[in-house]
Amino acid sequence: MDIWDSWWVLQFMQMLGLLSFWISLPKLRTLFSKAFGFGNKFMKGSSSNVWIFVSISLLLFLSWVYSFVFPSDLSVIQHYDEIIPNTSQSLNHSVEVPNVSHSMNQSFDFEMLKSKVVPMGKCNVFEGSWIHDNSYPLYDASQCPFAERGFNCIANGRRDRGYTKWRWKPKNCDVPRFNARRILEQLRGKRVVFVGDSLSRTQWESLICLLMTGVEDKKSVYEIKGNRITKQIRFLGVRFSTFDLRIDFYRSVFLVRPGSVPKHSPQRIKTTLRLDKIDDISHEWIDSDVLIFNSGHWWTRTKLFDMGWYFQVGNSVKLGMTIDSAYNTALHTWASWVENSVNMNRTRVFFRTFESSHWSGKNHNACKVSRNPWKRSNGKERSPISDMINRVVKNMSVPVTVLHVTPMSSYRSDGHVGTWSDNPSVPDCSHWCLPGVPDMWNEILFSYLLPKPL
Repeated sequence: MDIWDSWWVLQFMQMLGLLSFWISLPKLRTLFSKAFGFGNKFMKGSSSNVWIFVSISLLLFLSWVYSFVFPSDLSVIQHYDEIIPNTSQSLNHSVEVPNVSHSMNQSFDFEMLKSKVVPMGKCNVFEGSWIHDNSYPLYDASQCPFAERGFNCIANGRRDRGYTKWRWKPKNCDVPRFNARRILEQLRGKRVVFVGDSLSRTQWESLICLLMTGVEDKKSVYEIKGNRITKQIRFLGVRFSTFDLRIDFYRSVFLVRPGSVPKHSPQRIKTTLRLDKIDDISHEWIDSDVLIFNSGHWWTRTKLFDMGWYFQVGNSVKLGMTIDSAYNTALHTWASWVENSVNMNRTRVFFRTFESSHWSGKNHNACKVSRNPWKRSNGKERSPISDMINRVVKNMSVPVTVLHVTPMSSYRSDGHVGTWSDNPSVPDCSHWCLPGVPDMWNEILFSYLLPKPL
């Protein structure tokens, strides 16, 4: 360490400065000599002793006051070094914080500290607002053979394209813009797997279309079994042969296993959902580098009880179990499977929360797609399903990242398919147009992945 950084050297230099100040003010010395009375004998004995004692005492007192008002402790400097990293190194290697700033001056002031420099891990990318950005969308769905017709709203007659021009802006940072070529190189030789319902399939299609913009030979990208992108197929896999990359989708709307009806069950039970058993195709998910789950939209009365689906744990059918309780049990089954079956040294695991739908009307069966995003979330920023996901993941023994898209999706009443699907007679205020909101989920996903080796 440099000798001039020593605390004792700094204190000695301060005392020398104060001594010079003291010698230059004889009137002040006279004033203090009268103020300090130490007994007639001591004063009469030796005036030089008095001056030495008074001078040293006063110097120590003033030095203490100076140190208190103007601290020189290096720990203060070190504290700000932790907040403001070295500009030549740390700003180019942010990990959990997406792209804090594209340009940063060498000199920092406190306003910059508060507004632009975000300590690593302190930025919540899911807390922010949608801002208009004419540089979006990032692709044309009609030029992407893996975007199913039902989500291509423009091709299905939607005239306003304003819903494609919005970008999510977190409060204290930025989400890095999707760089298809860079991400393709990062994913070279990897396997990305999406597991869930049709909302998971939408995100899967979005990612493929985003990546296609970085591929020169479009014919080098193909579905590995030659299947068309359809709603009911249980497995879809797209290979980017130039990069030895696979992006797969597995349809598992509940994540847990459907089962046969036990003997002597009531007639209303057509199928059971084995809450304590993970889906039987789960062994196909394990061999992956990135694993993204979602589940929630099928956990409703109309999808379960009205169709004769009831819950089973072990050999017992739980006729009185609520849907919320069943979903919570299924999440714990999924969490246990991840903890015991997934190689966390290789695989990054994500769980995307419930995406806000925007049904309206008395029976929530009306779909009025707005022209612009809502200015308020109107209570849709919270979801019991999302709350359960957050609680379960928080208590897991392995690291899983929650993509908490519920709040950001709540504003996007303009982004739904509505009547611009391949079946316009059935309105849709659950699914999203492509390009659109799911593209932002993928940009956020890769803000977590890119700074780290997969």
